Amino acid sequence: MDFDELRRLVKRGEGQHTEFKLKATHPEKIVRGMVALANSEGGWLFLGVDDDRLIKGVKFPVEDEYVMLKAINEYTSPLLHYTLERIPTEENPEREVLAFHIAKATELHYFKDNPTERKGKVYVRVQDKSFKASLEMWEILKIKFKNKSVKFSYGENEKLLLQYLEKNKHITVGEFAALAHISRSKASKTLIILTASSVLKILPQESGTDFFEFNEMPV
Repeated sequence: MDFDELRRLVKRGEGQHTEFKLKATHPEKIVRGMVALANSEGGWLFLGVDDDRLIKGVKFPVEDEYVMLKAINEYTSPLLHYTLERIPTEENPEREVLAFHIAKATELHYFKDNPTERKGKVYVRVQDKSFKASLEMWEILKIKFKNKSVKFSYGENEKLLLQYLEKNKHITVGEFAALAHISRSKASKTLIILTASSVLKILPQESGTDFFEFNEMPV
């Protein structure tokens, strides 16, 4: 990637596939965002770019690269797949942007709060934010990455749910449990199965109370 291509990507701003960080001050937090990118659709992490889209570069690229690679090794499980390019800035070639291209995951990646943790937590990215996956999102991702075939039976609960979604944009686990007079765990399992079967889609929320809606609105 040359500087012109970097500038074009930065001009679009942060989003589903792009994250900016000015410094490697808190490398573990940066790595957490990289895990979220991998578990979603992959993308770019640019170190040395400000939130206002100014390409400043990092003052000590060799040191910052070492800090970041160490953090990736310590805080991700399994290890993230990525490529790294160092791009000199236009105004000061001694300052460089570290451009990490994070591959779309083929297996579920976890972020560890500390290097001694055995597995860690799952993070996902939605638009320009990264946050911890809910229980439902976690289970759906596990099914997706294991390529499991999922079957479901169309009973009264499913009928109630689909009728509700024909009139309302989305539903939460709690709302479905109340609607069908079933336990939250049963409501959760039903929504997970229907989402894994592509009948529904999940819309992760930072609050952890995710929305579920039709994958494609019926006509």
